[in-house]
Amino acid sequence: MAKRALFALLFAPEAIEHLDLIELKYHGLVRRTIQEQLTRLPTQETRNRKPLELPAPFGATWELRCGPASRFRVFYDADLESKVVLVLAVGVKEGSRLTIAGEEYES
Repeated sequence: MAKRALFALLFAPEAIEHLDLIELKYHGLVRRTIQEQLTRLPTQETRNRKPLELPAPFGATWELRCGPASRFRVFYDADLESKVVLVLAVGVKEGSRLTIAGEEYES
């Protein structure tokens, strides 16, 4: 059985800064989840991965939920032709509030 093609992961500089603002103990979890979830079939909708309606934070077209109580949000775009996933932003969702780099966004 042939393996599915892997997608390359690219992080926008802002996304790395956003990740740095999250508690250090969650960095590994978020990075591991991004690696596991977005390198294969990043545009397949699942319980924790969904397409976004525009306008979305940072112009992202997809959202990945991860972490305890799905409190972290990873916003990304996927280019199926070039097999590249661009991680645009990483935020924290608490209740109905989404915070990215200290700024609150509508969710």
